[in-house]
Amino acid sequence: MEYVLTTNGLTKQYRNFKALHDFNMHVEKGAIYGFVGKNGAGKTTLIRLVCGLQEPTRGEYTLYGKKNTQHEVSRARRRMGAVVETPSVYMELTAEENIREQYRVLGLPVFDGVKELLKLVGLSDTGNKKTKNFSLGMRQRLGIAIALAGDPDFLVLDEPVNGLDPQGIIEIRELILKLNREHQITFLISSHILDELSKLATHYGFIDNGHMVKEINAQELEAACRKCMRLKVTDAAVLARVLDRMALEYTILEEGQADVFGNVNITKLAVALDAEQCEITSLREHDESLESYYVSLMGGGSHE
Repeated sequence: MEYVLTTNGLTKQYRNFKALHDFNMHVEKGAIYGFVGKNGAGKTTLIRLVCGLQEPTRGEYTLYGKKNTQHEVSRARRRMGAVVETPSVYMELTAEENIREQYRVLGLPVFDGVKELLKLVGLSDTGNKKTKNFSLGMRQRLGIAIALAGDPDFLVLDEPVNGLDPQGIIEIRELILKLNREHQITFLISSHILDELSKLATHYGFIDNGHMVKEINAQELEAACRKCMRLKVTDAAVLARVLDRMALEYTILEEGQADVFGNVNITKLAVALDAEQCEITSLREHDESLESYYVSLMGGGSHE
C-alpha cells in the first residue's frame, strides 16, 4: 500500500490544551480522504502541521515517504497544494492575475498553464472581472486553481463547501471528482457536512478531541451502515422505554422518530406500545446514513 501521508503519535499542545494527542492517520495515494469531526476536534490543527505552518509538540508525520524531521520533506511538500479555512486571494486582482501571483511565489519562470488552470476550474470566461465580485463558489474554485499551481498531486481542502449555495456545492464536488479521476490527484478533505462528503470520499478518518477514533474505507462504511426500521410514534419517550425493555438497539431522532436496528418483531412492538397508549404512525425500512453512523461512533444519541 502506497501512502501520500501518514502520522505516527502526532501531538500538538498549546499550554494545557492538546489539540492533537497520539494521532495516527493513513492517506492512501489516489484516495479522496474525508476527514470528519466537529468544530474544535483538531482537523485544522492537523492540516496546519502537515502544511508546515506549525511544528508538532511530539510524534511525526511522513509526506511521500519523507519524515517531517528530514530536510527532504520540504521538497515533498512541493507536491502538495492546500486551501486552508478560506482561499487566499487578492480581491482587487482578476482570476488570471491571482494565479500569476502564485506562480511568482513558487518561483516558476513562465506562466505556462495559467489559462489551462482557469479552464480546469471553470473560470476561463471571467476576463477582467475582479475577484471581489466573484461568488463564494467562484472564489473557492479560484483557491483550488491557485493550490494547483506548481502541478501538485496532493490537495488538502479545509471545509471546501462551507457557506456555498447548492449550485456552488455541486460545482466543487464535480471539480474534486474530476481532479481525482482524470488527474490522479489525492485529496484530504476536512468537512462537517457529512451528506456531501459521502458523495465524494473513498476513505474516512473520524477525529474527536484530538484522537483518531476510526479509519474506514467507503466499502467498509457501506457494510457498517446497517439497514434499520424507521418508526414514527405519538410518544418518543414511551418508545424508548419499550425498546429498552425489548433490548433493541436504537437511535431517537427528532419529531417522535427513531431508527431501530436488528430483527424487530413489529407485531410485538406494536402491542407493547399500544399497552402504553402509544401508536405507530409510520413505518419504513431505512439505510443508516454517514451522519447516523458518525453519531453512533461518537456515542451521541445511541442506546443499547
